[in-house]
Parts: sequence; C-alpha cells; structure tokens
Amino acid sequence: MNSYISIENAKYIEDYKIYLKFNDGKENVVDFKSFIEKSSHPDIEKYRDKKLFQKFSLENGDIEWNDYELAFPIYDLYIGQI
Repeated sequence: MNSYISIENAKYIEDYKIYLKFNDGKENVVDFKSFIEKSSHPDIEKYRDKKLFQKFSLENGDIEWNDYELAFPIYDLYIGQI
C-alpha cells in the first residue's frame, strides 16, 4: 500500500477539464475553468488559451504546467476541488 497519493495518469477531456487517475485507483475529472477564468495573475491568465492549458505534464506524481509555473496541491485534485 502506498503511503502517499500521486497521479498515475492524466488526460485532457474538454474545455478546462482533465481526467486524473491516482495511485490508489481513485479517478476524478477536475474542472479548472473557474480557477483560471477568475484569476487576474498574468502567469495564470495565459492558460485561458486552451492549447496552452492542454500542455500539462506529470512530474513525480503531480500535474504541472511549464516547469511548475502552474500547479495545484495534490489533495485538492484528489477531492476534486480547486
């Protein structure tokens, strides 16, 4: 049994939604739309461009964009609330 939660798989679905599968088998579809649209920070605003938003990667069990320019706490992703 793993003592920590990590993301094993991430797949872009549509709009600002990403499917996440965790190392314990839990699966979530997380919608980042509200977070991205409400932000006024330029480093986050640029991800309103869906082509840029889709360029995420998995690094050490976390989902991130552009070398951790945009990242989220794993627990928030696990419960599906950001």
